[in-house]
Amino acid sequence: TIRHYNFRRTITVEADIDSAVTDTLTANQAVMDLWARLQPSYPNVNLDFSGELDDIQESLDSIGILFLFGLGVMYLILGTQFKSYGQPLLILVTVPLAFTGVILGLFVTGNPLSLYTLYGVVALSGIAVNSAIVLISAANDRLLAGMSLKHATVYAGRRRVVPIVITVLTTIAGLFSLAAGLGGSSLIWGPVATAIVWGLGFSSVLTLFVVPIFYYLTGKKRELRLNPSS
Repeated sequence: TIRHYNFRRTITVEADIDSAVTDTLTANQAVMDLWARLQPSYPNVNLDFSGELDDIQESLDSIGILFLFGLGVMYLILGTQFKSYGQPLLILVTVPLAFTGVILGLFVTGNPLSLYTLYGVVALSGIAVNSAIVLISAANDRLLAGMSLKHATVYAGRRRVVPIVITVLTTIAGLFSLAAGLGGSSLIWGPVATAIVWGLGFSSVLTLFVVPIFYYLTGKKRELRLNPSS
């Protein structure tokens, strides 16, 4: 029997993935890279991925929607808390900082970027903003107490660094054994823990510098509104 798909002759090639060696995304990417070099020699042949790859693409679309929905909910919550349209955006700056840490961590440890890792990244986006919330909340309190913008920013950076560091370290300590593979490594959950540990650590360090700078640069109008005499 000659099988057809879209009125063209078709042959189906099936294979299983050894999860101890690689993952589906990496394997399919390797096949597509090889096919990109071979296709000019076979112009009448098309390569179509189906099966698990279709499920992966649907999962990626779902993750993207979930991530955007999460950012929207976080913005609404932060906007309600701080009674501002701009400060929630300032806090959400920490999310791309966390992504940078994730990429760096996966590169250093040699872990793959899997679907489970992406779910961990979505969860990380809700954790990484905590340090910025603490800083901005402390600076706002000082402004309300009559401090100048500069002194309020410096105060928040100096007085909240220890609580932020302790909170981050306790979170990292809880995930370190899983990320480091102590007691046995997991190809699924190890990269997830690695992504959260590196993303949280990297973003928290940068938050201590980036957020106060942005707060000072964008806070002049807020200072004049709260302290007209300044």
